[in-house]
Amino acid sequence: MVVYKICTNVKYYANYKVLTMNDELEQIKRKKLEELKKQYNNGGKSMENMPNEPIEMTDADVDQTTSKFDTVVIDCWAPWCGPCRMIHPIVEELAKEMQGKVVFGKLNVDNNKATASKYGIMSIPSLLVFKNGKLVDRIVGAMPKPALKSKIEPHLE
Repeated sequence: MVVYKICTNVKYYANYKVLTMNDELEQIKRKKLEELKKQYNNGGKSMENMPNEPIEMTDADVDQTTSKFDTVVIDCWAPWCGPCRMIHPIVEELAKEMQGKVVFGKLNVDNNKATASKYGIMSIPSLLVFKNGKLVDRIVGAMPKPALKSKIEPHLE
């Protein structure tokens, strides 16, 4: 059996400083404070938790995802849709460029009819823009990257 003695003073053994419990707590506090400062400077969101690529979504997780992040753009698509395939690489690039500001999702409307019906998706590609869990805009049709980015950016403020 090992017995540990907690000491309140600093002792030196062969030129090595032994940290006291108070010193260790101070180091933990400083580290946590730095993490909180970084998180605060990032608007309360941790970038590590924000994906840099579109996430696959289903009917079951749309509401949870749109509530979890401030701004979410859901690309409603289908595998047989030519314009959807054209816009796919643009959405991938924007997900990388706008990481920390926007979370992009992809929703296959053929497999997730409930969400498509709920939001009245009649044409694809359609991008649904959510802000704080509420639908604030929809972008219909394929377009160049600068045009798409300019339609998303006003929702970041």
